[in-house]
Amino acid sequence: MAEYQALIFGLGMTVDTKQRHLKVYGDSQLVINQLLGLYEVKKPELLSYHNYAKRLMGWLGDVELEHLPRRDNKQADALGKLASILSMTDKEARIPICKSWIIPPIFSDDEDDTFQEQENHVMEVFETEVEDWRQPLVDYLKYGKLPSDPRRWTDIRRRATCFIYYKGTLYRRSFEGIFLRCLSDDEKDQAMEEAHSGVCGAHQSGPKLHFRIKRMGYYWPAMVKDCIDYAKRCQACQFHANLIHQPPEPLHPTVASWPFDAWGLDVVGPMTKSFGGHLYILAATDYFSKYIITDNGKPFCNSLIDKLCQKFGFKQRNSSMYYAAANGLAEAFNKILCSVLKKVVAKSKRDWHERIGEALWAYRTTVRMPTQSTPYALVYGVEAVLPLEQQIPSLRIAIQEDSLRKKMLVYDWKNWKLSMKRD
Repeated sequence: MAEYQALIFGLGMTVDTKQRHLKVYGDSQLVINQLLGLYEVKKPELLSYHNYAKRLMGWLGDVELEHLPRRDNKQADALGKLASILSMTDKEARIPICKSWIIPPIFSDDEDDTFQEQENHVMEVFETEVEDWRQPLVDYLKYGKLPSDPRRWTDIRRRATCFIYYKGTLYRRSFEGIFLRCLSDDEKDQAMEEAHSGVCGAHQSGPKLHFRIKRMGYYWPAMVKDCIDYAKRCQACQFHANLIHQPPEPLHPTVASWPFDAWGLDVVGPMTKSFGGHLYILAATDYFSKYIITDNGKPFCNSLIDKLCQKFGFKQRNSSMYYAAANGLAEAFNKILCSVLKKVVAKSKRDWHERIGEALWAYRTTVRMPTQSTPYALVYGVEAVLPLEQQIPSLRIAIQEDSLRKKMLVYDWKNWKLSMKRD
């Protein structure tokens, strides 16, 4: 029956467009042969569909029917499956509701000649705007206004205790006492795109993406679910994500003294030759210790490096012979750097030397789980201001801009007073 319905829909659209020539390909041998007269229609429930399809074919005039095996009809099958996996991304839901008869009312044979060649089509289109989740909270905090539905009053009053409305922007107080800017649906998509795959994006997993956006000072309901779904849809992550099958092991702590007091050095490569002719990367990782650890490769074990260490007072220690992984921190950083580069380079992979800066910036501004902080914050004592915070100002940017604006007003006022005195 479904094959007949699809055929009748197609024939009906062809009639509406006033086409007179049509070639139909179908993988249902039963339907094709019944319409060609090779098979007899034995099921009563299919008879009305068969007769109406024949009538539509008579209106068209020149109609060719051809049976295709399923293996040769993959394109039509793919289009049929596509509708079930597509999701609506528009923020305004446009819902077309089509009501039409697949076949007209069944008449008796005597009444069949009086049937008028027409079909009733009813089209009703409703446009519904999705309500901004922030608006009820803003109305309550700013005007003391509650929704018209009494069932939502308790929920709004309970949730409003965690929110403040400051200078036209809604903020939510987190469990740590930090005020997070509340984002709309459009802004949350922009935030996830920038934090995951933007200039500062490290293509991290969903939970880490949620933690990063929250640390940047943003909030919306269902953050964790949205971030996980967004990371799953990232094509670069699907191709180049690590497949970890080993169980986790305890971390090995290092004796920390102060930043840039010790380094771990290693050479990454050889890599795909870049457009600039580069083949290797010299990776230097801060150890927070008092010496330099290198592997036993020739780039580090030579008289020139020994003289350099002696001149500047460095202590160089080599990792175990034939076991480069003993230089654990440098080796771990190499894996992270290569993983990020795979996700940001072009298909040719020859522009990696131009993308190293982006990969390093993404690494430095991403929270590392062992330290629960970003490398940038450990070095400079403050979080970096990311491009997203300029596009959608967080609370600290809003306060800073307000303070800067006041200082500029005071400065302009003093300059104006000086100019008046001179006059």
